[in-house]
Amino acid sequence: MSANALYTDLSDYYDLMCADIDYQAQSYFIHRLQQIFGNSGNTHLDLACGTGPHVRHFIDYGYQSSGLDINQPMLDRATTRCPEAQFSLQNMSEFVIPEQVDVITCFLYSIHYCDGINKLADCIKSVHHALKAGGIFCFNVVDKNHIDNDSFVEHSAENAGSLFTFRSGWNYSGSGEKQSLKLSINKAIADETFIWHDEHPMVAVSFAQLKEALKPYFEIHVFEHDYEKITPWGESSGNAVFVCVKI
Repeated sequence: MSANALYTDLSDYYDLMCADIDYQAQSYFIHRLQQIFGNSGNTHLDLACGTGPHVRHFIDYGYQSSGLDINQPMLDRATTRCPEAQFSLQNMSEFVIPEQVDVITCFLYSIHYCDGINKLADCIKSVHHALKAGGIFCFNVVDKNHIDNDSFVEHSAENAGSLFTFRSGWNYSGSGEKQSLKLSINKAIADETFIWHDEHPMVAVSFAQLKEALKPYFEIHVFEHDYEKITPWGESSGNAVFVCVKI
């Protein structure tokens, strides 16, 4: 399968694949950060929005929310989930929107889908241009220097008589600006089993590199990857939430 084949061809299963994610907790966490660090505005854009679950929660919290993604099948489902939102087929490394917004989010480590350090820098510039004064850019990210290639997460979900098992993990060679997300789906129905394997190329970046790229445009705050409470990053974990306030 090609790099994006899993998300395109199996988009019907994407929500099952993410069934263990607490979208509401993640969205509320960013809402609280907007209240603390932001400009009190209520316009929102979600980068790599997928099928729109985060957009749904932002709308429910009173935001005028929108999303963009590079896969149309995902956006079709997002439109069904959030008919009052605006969605566009765009690459987050070079997107444009009609009007600036107050909050831009990029959940589920999707910032890593930028194709290399230069494209990540382009994404940061695009975000800065798309934010209103005092607006915030929030995303979660993994430091390439803390990746454990032997660590995977796995969960199962039942749907329409089939049992799906999803497994994913990071892989990094130890050098360079490329890492990957390895994914597999196991579908068991009756006496048959179907297995899909995929590997998504992603940009590898350290927190130090990321801060340098963000510094010309934003005031940077880093928090522990814990959506239940707002805790400053202790500088030991390889996962964090970045909150960037437009300068």
